[in-house]
Amino acid sequence: MDISGTVQMDGVQSHLSQALGQSEAFIEFQEQISKVASVDRPVLILGERGTGKELAASRIHFLSKRWQRPLVTLNCAALMPTLIGSELFGYEKGAFTGADTRQTGRFEKASEGTLFLDEIGTIPMEVQEKILRAVEYGSFERVGSSVPVHVDVRIVAATNADLCTMADKGLFKQDLLDRLSFEVIYVPPLRCRQGDILLLANHFAQRMAFELEWDKIPEISGAAARMLEAYEWPGNIRELKNVIERAVYKSATPLIREIQFDPFDSPYRENRPADIQSEKPDRVDTVLAGIPPGISFKESVAQLERALLSRALEACRFNQKKAAGMLGLSYDQFRGIKKKYADLDL
Repeated sequence: MDISGTVQMDGVQSHLSQALGQSEAFIEFQEQISKVASVDRPVLILGERGTGKELAASRIHFLSKRWQRPLVTLNCAALMPTLIGSELFGYEKGAFTGADTRQTGRFEKASEGTLFLDEIGTIPMEVQEKILRAVEYGSFERVGSSVPVHVDVRIVAATNADLCTMADKGLFKQDLLDRLSFEVIYVPPLRCRQGDILLLANHFAQRMAFELEWDKIPEISGAAARMLEAYEWPGNIRELKNVIERAVYKSATPLIREIQFDPFDSPYRENRPADIQSEKPDRVDTVLAGIPPGISFKESVAQLERALLSRALEACRFNQKKAAGMLGLSYDQFRGIKKKYADLDL
């Protein structure tokens, strides 16, 4: 499933990125978006970093009755708290030092359209109060003015913060949270979108190959694909895009074999001073170093198998299917090997 189109963002034409997926979680999420888009009420989008919350907001606007009007965005975390109010509501000439002309705020720019407030959890309490009044009454005053400005704006907000907990602690206005949460949509993390990882990986690989002017379409090897599907993806789609693009540009052939998840994994790690090296040695290296001379080959292999299984399970949070994929084994093969070590606490 994909969407593409053009919407007005701050007076500039912006091409929507694609939303790709075929998993059940992704399809259910897209159905939620399609359903709420036609209802002219505020929407709160919650999700982990890198899951595509801004893309979801764009889709809500594009499928709404306001699709021909502006979609205006503001990343609240990108501004100093003292500037968010004037950025949202504008200001009059002379309102403060440096205010040489009247400035139109994001609310006015989004009139009759949609205002997307990303990272809304970072907005100061005093600005939250003004947003609440703007949502409830459709009017506000510019900074330095007492004349009300009337607007018709749909609010779509997003965050990865726990707003309910923040509200309980007095860090977010409960009244504003109630007004914004007509519908709350959770963006599914990539680890819960089984079947979408390779679809997205191939999409990003092809785009990177086109950028690099490759003649052939890249292909992800079976071993690399298993690594991708076994990984937890804490950075979600943004992280997957970086990993795949890095793998493509580093590959000497169209067959992508090497996957580097951590770009900060130093090749000189083993040469670091002892006081800054990891205190937890690699389990497999420890096993190999601890096998005494003269031990049988069979017992050496058994100890290594135990270590490999333990390490894979720990890395995959004891998800046996993912651990099997990480080791390049089928689930049945993994269970068969694990069964041999019933005494092992895995």
